[in-house]
Amino acid sequence: MVAPATLRAALPHCLALTDFAALGRKYEGKVRDNYTSGRRRYIVVTDRISAFDRVLGTIPFKGQVLNRLAAWWFDKTEAIAKNHVVRVPDPNVLECVECAPIRVEMVMRAYATGTTSTSLWTHYERGVRVFCGHRLPEGLKKHQKLPEPILTPTTKAPKGEHDVSGSREEILATGQVTAEDFDAAAVLAAKLFAAGQRMCTERGLILVDTKYEFGRTADGEVVVIDEIHTPDSSRFWKIATYDERFHAGQNPDPLDKDFVRRWYLSQGYAGDGEAPPMPDDVRIGAAERYIEAYQQITGEEFVPNTEQPLSRIAKSLGIGGAA
Repeated sequence: MVAPATLRAALPHCLALTDFAALGRKYEGKVRDNYTSGRRRYIVVTDRISAFDRVLGTIPFKGQVLNRLAAWWFDKTEAIAKNHVVRVPDPNVLECVECAPIRVEMVMRAYATGTTSTSLWTHYERGVRVFCGHRLPEGLKKHQKLPEPILTPTTKAPKGEHDVSGSREEILATGQVTAEDFDAAAVLAAKLFAAGQRMCTERGLILVDTKYEFGRTADGEVVVIDEIHTPDSSRFWKIATYDERFHAGQNPDPLDKDFVRRWYLSQGYAGDGEAPPMPDDVRIGAAERYIEAYQQITGEEFVPNTEQPLSRIAKSLGIGGAA
């Protein structure tokens, strides 16, 4: 693991904002800064962390972990679903084929869990028994495995707005996605989730749930975009402690951003109003969990690049204009 002193020293130098005009037109997401020029998209993965549809601060080396882990998964799952990656020119950057995004997030869930307003458990606890078109059995307990994985798609909300879950019919009724695109993405999402669960189990982790985004290339092919099976887009629990904790009514051991979500909930914050500042110990604790997830999944040691990120990225891409 990366030494706590290294993580603490990186706290003031997290990659929070970018401005690389030479890369093209910029779209700033919650975590990723996207630059588009012609048929190329450069995705700069920052150290920002979001939860409750809010950007809440930065986590040391988080962007490097997400970028490297997404690239690893894209490579391992290419035979299942093609993706948009061209190369990884920098620890924080993916160079990708520009795609027309399919305006729906494909969320796969295998457990009755969650803390946000869109989560399965939040709805179930309120008495909902039909969630995104799926009838749920009575008597489920929090963090219990579902009879089978289910697809619970959500709309793709702009930054600062909330995603809305729905059934296939409800998502199609929004007019944002065609039935052809929805169904093609749904098939790929199910295959990717099954492969991700199998590979994570082999590595001592439970892939609890995740989201996938898809797009169409200029040739009309549906491909995976954005990220895949990272601690931002997925929940990972440790297999070794799951049964004991579940039967004791305790939360599972997370290796994802639920660590941050749980801290905010303990402070009485769930997305409304001004968020309390994230303490450095929470930022470091989140970094440790992200790094542990990377190492356990890939079997590789995570060695962070500690150079100043903006100047390093500009140098990696052969551009100027970093700010």
